[in-house]
Amino acid sequence: MPPRLAFITGASSGIGQALALRCHQAGYALALVARRTAEIEAWRAAHGLDAARVAVYGADVAEPDSIVAAGRACLARQGLPDVVIANAGISIGVDTAEREDIDVIARIFATNNVGMAATFHPFVQPMRARRRGTLVGIASVAGIRGLPGHGGYCASKAGVIAYCESLRGELRPDGVKVVTLTPGYIDTPLTRKNRYGMPFLMPAERFADKALAAIEAGASYRVIPWQMGVAAKLMRLLPNAWFDRLLVGRARKPRQGQD
Repeated sequence: MPPRLAFITGASSGIGQALALRCHQAGYALALVARRTAEIEAWRAAHGLDAARVAVYGADVAEPDSIVAAGRACLARQGLPDVVIANAGISIGVDTAEREDIDVIARIFATNNVGMAATFHPFVQPMRARRRGTLVGIASVAGIRGLPGHGGYCASKAGVIAYCESLRGELRPDGVKVVTLTPGYIDTPLTRKNRYGMPFLMPAERFADKALAAIEAGASYRVIPWQMGVAAKLMRLLPNAWFDRLLVGRARKPRQGQD
């Protein structure tokens, strides 16, 4: 039997890279997607990953034709994946009063939402025909309640949660699973730019362990780490007035161009 195949976007750093390594350790062949393909190749060589089990595709998920072409290239070269992980995403602070930040919001949605749908697109019909497969959307606890200065990212991740829930209902009769993974604070180059406290900060490698376990268990929705799931539920239950008061003076996500 050929090894199982995992297709992972945003694989050049952070969560995507940690997931790629964990899947390889679990015996998966890999189809890794990013704009920076040279970085993936260097990382693969540095970790001694078997080149025969790793293929690299260059694509920008914010451009639907680009990521769809990468998916089709994977189908032609490696076959139909068992698992597709739409991990690529961006996080940038925004101020709606600034005109340039409206363009930033559009870019966030293009990457985090439209890019996810375009990532899944090439594989939906083949998985339906095979009546097996798993599509994984990487959301965030930031999608559970809105944070000041972080409206674009929070809205996009709330959209990921709702989109994956919708897709799960559509594909369940066809035997295709949809898994929503909702990370809390994970130690990556992205979160190291944050200027505020990050409770329950988890190493990316530990997240990848728990994420793969959730994927292979067919979990429909999983918050990692679990403590952030409890915290997010409590925050959701807070009356708006209390929640707003709690966030007064909280440091905000840097806007584009800020340190």
